[in-house]
Amino acid sequence: MATRNNRQAVRNGRPTVPGWALFVAGVVVGLILMGIVAHRGLIPSLRRNDQPQANPNAVAEPGSAPGIASGGSAAASSSQFDFYKVLPEKEVVIPNAELSAMAKAEQDQGAAANNASPAATTGPAAGATAEGGYVLQVGAFPKAGDADAMKARLALQGFAAHVQAVTLDGQVWNRVRIGPFASATELQAVQKQLSAAGIHGVPLKEK
Repeated sequence: MATRNNRQAVRNGRPTVPGWALFVAGVVVGLILMGIVAHRGLIPSLRRNDQPQANPNAVAEPGSAPGIASGGSAAASSSQFDFYKVLPEKEVVIPNAELSAMAKAEQDQGAAANNASPAATTGPAAGATAEGGYVLQVGAFPKAGDADAMKARLALQGFAAHVQAVTLDGQVWNRVRIGPFASATELQAVQKQLSAAGIHGVPLKEK
């Protein structure tokens, strides 16, 4: 009887841990272990196979980048145009300095005509050209569609242009032009307006 009481006393002296605390501790430890294993990729079922995987042996295809550049160059070349596609036997390019001099001479002539008697001005209007006329060529395009696009752009600026197809050196060029003008003064005025809008034009004299 004394021995049984001693054993009960020993049991009563030990610290007791609740069962739920042991369960919670076991769950926490298990979750930590699962997290470590999953992070290191030790469980195949947890790996994401639907994502792109890096290939250390992959290399860029030869010529892939130049192919993009060449495509852009091809697109650019399709819309290239030339200002100076003229018919030498029918037209001549007027340098800007010469055009300015011609316009000034016309203006001086007009001022002198205004100061003269009415009988002296019964002839052709001052500044009118005796032969040929003036035109402003805004560009010459290999493709008719590009020429039409330029014509539409000029229309937005308030200018009525026309497209003229000519063959030069075996190549068809669609020339976009404004005019004809009766005087160099009118031609220069339109050229300046287009220049202010960022559009370049080449003055021509028709023979």
